[in-house]
This record gives sequence, C-alpha cells and structure tokens, in this order.
Amino acid sequence: MLIATIAIGGATSCKSKKKLAKEAAAAEYAAKVEQAKKDLNAIINEETSWTIDEQAARVATIKSYNIDDEEVKGLIVKAEQKIEELRARKAEEERLKREEEARRNAAQSEFVVLDNSFNAIANAVSYDAANRKIDETLRQFASPDALVLIIISQEGGVNDYDRPTTISRFLEYLKDKKQYKYKVETLKRDSLGKITELELITK
Repeated sequence: MLIATIAIGGATSCKSKKKLAKEAAAAEYAAKVEQAKKDLNAIINEETSWTIDEQAARVATIKSYNIDDEEVKGLIVKAEQKIEELRARKAEEERLKREEEARRNAAQSEFVVLDNSFNAIANAVSYDAANRKIDETLRQFASPDALVLIIISQEGGVNDYDRPTTISRFLEYLKDKKQYKYKVETLKRDSLGKITELELITK
C-alpha cells in the first residue's frame, strides 16, 4: 500500500511540474507578444529613441519569433513601412542638407571674389590702378547707386547698421582710405544677375 501511494504521489508531482512548465511557457509567450506589440506600435508612432537601423533590427527579431497573432503580423507590416518611410525621409533630409551646404559654399566663394576685389582697390599701387579695379568691380553691380549696408554690430539676431551708402561711393572710400576692414555678409541680385544690394560686416 505504501509503495502504491508513493507511486501515485510521484505521478501527481510529475503532472504538476508539467502543468507549471506549460503555464510558464504560456506566460512567457504572452509577455513576448505584448512586448512585441508595444515595440511595434512605438516604431509605427515614432515614439522610440532607437535609430532606424535599431528599429529594423527589432522588427527582424520580432519576425523571427514567428508569433501566430494577426495583430502582431499586421503591426510588423506597418512597422516595416514606417522604417522605409523614415529611411526615405532621412535620405531627403541629407540631400537637402548637401544642397544647402553647396549653396553656402558657392555663396562664400562668390563673396570671396568680391572681398578680393575690394582688397585690391584698397591696396592698389596707384590711383589709376585703383580706378581700373573700380570700373571692373562696378560691372558686377546693377547700378553705381546699388545700396551698400554695413553692419557694425549684431545682437539677438538684430543688425545695427552704419549710414547707408552706394557702391560707387564705397569703392571711392576704399581707394582713399587704402584699407578694407569688412567682409561680405549677404547680397541681392536682379534677374540679370547683377548685384542690387550688398551687406558688409565689420571684421
């Protein structure tokens, strides 16, 4: 009788362990499904700090679980679409950034040409040489009366200007003073590409 009782008790214990293991596996699976849904929704709603590559890796990991849940399957599709959208958006942002940088570089090169012309006038070896350079420089402007603004200070995004002048008067000033202590900040052109307004800043 004692042996039979032990045998029955052992069988019951074995069944209990299997039941507990099954329940633990079910709980683990449920937690995995819940976490997968949470992560996928975060990706879809752009509520994660993960990089695009990290998001793609997380989706790949979730797919590897082969979760048999229609909601998860649908979220995976949406998350993959979101990642493609993010990649396209990032590529466009980088393209625009490169274009803006190219424009800035082109503008800076253009500004350097003008700065060099102004320096050449200020440092000309003679009045005749300065006058020739002035005539050459004026051809870049729409008119000898093109506006020249000189920034003397900047604070809080607001410029404080010296008294406005014209390009012809400014070039004559450089010839007389023999010093160019500014640099080109911005300029405006007309439809013909001629400069209509020039903004300088004190170095």
